[in-house]
Amino acid sequence: MKTAEDNKTSAEMVDYIDADLEPVGESDIVPVKVQKPKTQSQKPSTTYIVLPILFLAVTLLGGLRLGATDNAFIFLKPALVCLVFSALTLVLYFRSRFIAIEGWWSDEFSGLQNAANAALLLTLFTATVQLFNSLLPEQGLPFWIVGFCFFWTIWNNLFAELNTKHLLGSMVALFALAFVVKYLLLANLTAPTGDGWVRRIIENPGREAFTYLLDLPQYSAGTGYLQFFTVALYLIGLFLTPQALKERNSRPSND
Repeated sequence: MKTAEDNKTSAEMVDYIDADLEPVGESDIVPVKVQKPKTQSQKPSTTYIVLPILFLAVTLLGGLRLGATDNAFIFLKPALVCLVFSALTLVLYFRSRFIAIEGWWSDEFSGLQNAANAALLLTLFTATVQLFNSLLPEQGLPFWIVGFCFFWTIWNNLFAELNTKHLLGSMVALFALAFVVKYLLLANLTAPTGDGWVRRIIENPGREAFTYLLDLPQYSAGTGYLQFFTVALYLIGLFLTPQALKERNSRPSND
């Protein structure tokens, strides 16, 4: 049986607890930020004019070479494997959420806007095809070695846990390495065509042997500068490509 002293003690404890509990005001509530997919935050002119121009420039320049003797324009069609690599690269862009495919087409868009988005994605595909055409050696053993490196990297990325940052870092490193191998390493192994083959063998037999064994085509030094500009345009275009062109409507949950 409780005494009067026990009841007094209990009342004091309740008053003490109530005194420590202060009402929470609206200013004390910390809002929780919900991360949303990155939508288009740039001007439509950048998306629908600048981006297609960049990708079309890469499409035109990716197959351009300069002749070794007279700097004549030589246009090379892409190999079939370049189309395969380009299609797999776009799958990687979709899988890593670099491009949210559901944010590019919607019933909320007009037919003209959906067609413009499809055309923009098509220019990205053709630019990727010509980028591989630019970085792959044209023929011989180097073509198969570099092509296998491209295939191995893309194939491993297809089954890896990827995010946008890791994917772009991997692809940029792959493109940079392929450029160095083709236009700095292999190009310096190719003997110039200005002199006769007898004189070239006498002056530099090792270089002539590499030219013969690797079956490397000979281009002007300006080809490397041109293709460096092409790779730079492609990377700029990727930087300007929005993840989504619309934000999906989300309804609040009742939970």
